[in-house]
Amino acid sequence: MSKLLASLPKNIDQKVLVGFDTSDDAGVYLLSDEQALVFTADFITPPVDDPYLFGQIAAANSLSDIYAMGGKPLSCLNLVGFPSDKLGNEILEGIVTGALQKITEAGAVLLGGHTTDNDEPIFGLAVTGLVHPEKIWRNTGAKPGDQLILTKALGSGVLFNANLKNLVSEKALGDCLDSLIELNKTAAEVLAKFEIHAATDITGFGFAGHALEMLPGSELTFNFSLDEIPILSEAGEMYERGVTTSVNKTNRNLVEKHWSFPEGIPPMQQELMLDPQTSGGLLVAVPEAQTTSILKALHDAGVTFSARIGYVSNFSKKKLNFT
Repeated sequence: MSKLLASLPKNIDQKVLVGFDTSDDAGVYLLSDEQALVFTADFITPPVDDPYLFGQIAAANSLSDIYAMGGKPLSCLNLVGFPSDKLGNEILEGIVTGALQKITEAGAVLLGGHTTDNDEPIFGLAVTGLVHPEKIWRNTGAKPGDQLILTKALGSGVLFNANLKNLVSEKALGDCLDSLIELNKTAAEVLAKFEIHAATDITGFGFAGHALEMLPGSELTFNFSLDEIPILSEAGEMYERGVTTSVNKTNRNLVEKHWSFPEGIPPMQQELMLDPQTSGGLLVAVPEAQTTSILKALHDAGVTFSARIGYVSNFSKKKLNFT
């Protein structure tokens, strides 16, 4: 896809503030000196059997890109692929009802959508949001000395696969699901009160993949402390037991030339950095002087997994340095 997009003519409309020619989380189009529209679309296959939960997770995942740009969701369209010859209408109703609950929680509205027949269910949203043109968060812009904060724990990908094998405890799965249906709304609202140099959300490319997307063409290194990165309960254990995901290998191919780890670390430490996330947290680069205040504000607001996980330095051998 990156090669395809690179071959397309670049936008010449000066109102396109963020277009397809970057790896940002959404596109942005200028409306006025005070407002710009944020556009995104995403859909997923069911990580769980429960239709209502599936709808909640898929909606939270789609809405996240608006928050990652510093915007507020405004309107949504359902994107549905559904095997109507295999599943009853009550399943689809559950999915849409779950999604609507999250859309409403986000302060947005559902305007309609599009449904097609598909061999397996897929669901997501096309979302528009609003952002002030001077307050757009880009995934680039980190500066040496910035501190790196992550707002949700990692590991949902392997936990879902392990759950299919009945290896995950009820509590660990419940904690994972609670994290996935949690909107990034509160985190974004708190962060908006501070100076954000760069931001993205962590989804299918895994933590390392999305961190690397924040560094194209820059002379910077992100330095991470593995002990400080929040991990969902039992996720590391699942990798130790030999469970993985079909995406880990692809994600590794994207990043392994650009990262470094200490010798002798357990293999599961790398796998957790590759684990594909659904509805993951925000990764932000912020001024060092504001870090303590930001973390206190996040924790006070209930974003309890938030942690300072590293810092930005001038380039040193690799783009991503894990210690």
